[in-house]
Amino acid sequence: MKYIDFDSLTRRQQSIKADFNDPKKPFRYVMFENFFYPDKADLIHDSYPTIQDGKWDGTTYIDQKNKFAKTKFEKGSIFDEVFGEMNSKEFTKWLEQITGIEGVLGDDELFGGGLHQSVKGAFLNVHVDYNIHPTTKYHRRMNVLVYMNKDWKDEYEGNLELWDLSGGKMDLIGKFAPILNRCVIFETSEISFHGHPKPLNAPEGINRKSIATYYYTVDRPAEQTAAEHNTIYVNTEGAVGSIKRFNSGVKAFLERINIGKD
Repeated sequence: MKYIDFDSLTRRQQSIKADFNDPKKPFRYVMFENFFYPDKADLIHDSYPTIQDGKWDGTTYIDQKNKFAKTKFEKGSIFDEVFGEMNSKEFTKWLEQITGIEGVLGDDELFGGGLHQSVKGAFLNVHVDYNIHPTTKYHRRMNVLVYMNKDWKDEYEGNLELWDLSGGKMDLIGKFAPILNRCVIFETSEISFHGHPKPLNAPEGINRKSIATYYYTVDRPAEQTAAEHNTIYVNTEGAVGSIKRFNSGVKAFLERINIGKD
């Protein structure tokens, strides 16, 4: 069964490539609709597991709250097939063609990726990602995010934000609602700041769902290479952001105390 609409991606390849490589952008990114076949997007949406279904990692951190991730799936299941296709040679070749990056590799481990699901109050502060895979030591080169939310409303927040923080600037350069079958691809670099810092304001029972896959190369150009680092967060919200981080830190501290008592 095919999930990714490769026919459509091939037809749109040149326009997606041109948008991704727009020289006016501080770092390379593109957003487009209809990543999966429409009927397959509906199937994925309807098959998306609840947080009560299976094992999810919902650890709280100072800069991340109420976000859950799942990376293990039964062999032959819908999500095993979806991630198999997103890590396939066919798709990594397409990524090479739109980005110009050679030797793109998927990640069967789905480290940091997989299914993501955020509940009311969730946020992920603006950041640049870790740059080296902890197991393979390959260089992280790009993120592919596909959103899985029907009937999303503006007041729910949860928008993906892209930021230009170069040269002392703090400019919001992209803001994308997480609507069904919308895809955002961006190059992972030392300046590709992104996140969804506004706390999720959706009603109870309406969660923010996304599919995340990250791509690597064995090495990268020397001028783009930095010392190995973890995720680097920034506060784009001033005093409000500081209060939010403090409250999240308290929640994280209490979680770890309770774990220690078990």
